[in-house]
Amino acid sequence: MGLLNLACTKKSCLNRSVPLDQFPVVTVALAGNPNTGKSTLFNALTGLRQRTGNWPGKTVQRAEGSYFHRNKRFTLVDLPGTYSLFANSVDEQVARDYICFARPDVTVVVTDATCLERNLNLVLQVMEITPKVVVCLNLMDEAERKKICVDVALLSSELGVPVVATAARTGRCLDKLMDAIDDVASGRLKTSPRLVAYDSEIEQLVQIIELKISPLVPEGLNPRWVALRLLDGDRSIIDSLQRYLREGKNSSFYWGEERALCIR
Repeated sequence: MGLLNLACTKKSCLNRSVPLDQFPVVTVALAGNPNTGKSTLFNALTGLRQRTGNWPGKTVQRAEGSYFHRNKRFTLVDLPGTYSLFANSVDEQVARDYICFARPDVTVVVTDATCLERNLNLVLQVMEITPKVVVCLNLMDEAERKKICVDVALLSSELGVPVVATAARTGRCLDKLMDAIDDVASGRLKTSPRLVAYDSEIEQLVQIIELKISPLVPEGLNPRWVALRLLDGDRSIIDSLQRYLREGKNSSFYWGEERALCIR
């Protein structure tokens, strides 16, 4: 079992008098660029509480696991590693559609502290879709070895979401990450993501499109983000929206037949 999974079996984390299937469940999406330590973090948090398979209708692997914290069960969905959410590949489309339509309670974006600038592109894209974001600044041990210093508090202030510095390989500060995830999911910590501001011409067009599509966009999906994708000429988002409206949020569009199988 992973380090944190072992830690969270302590009485301080888990009320053993409550049956496991009666704990409140919080769904967490785990996003990030390749090679940021995302899989290491997933394994450290979930330990042996994992299930693997494929996303419905895709050859892309799906990994799901769980951990317990503050007497809640957190279901962690490991999204494919991507550099963006522009749906230029199957991996990107799977990650984007899950965040958009499955509407996880929190999305954790895992970044590499040694090359943070490259990773922030995905962070900004996720924040355009949902405000419920936690940034995991991983590989801090590597950054320190390379004499790289990151002002975590300033970064959090600039982004408008919590940033937690971790080293998943050693379990460093993963307790703080779990606290931040729970705080955002429960609403105790209100986020205020800093969104990208485009030039005036683009912003005017976005406002016009947003006004027209708002009544058609599913609840919980940011109409501004959809307007930006339409302005980009992203046909795949139209296809995904049509599929969502046709099949509904409880269909295989999100989970496939494995949804009914609880992770124990």
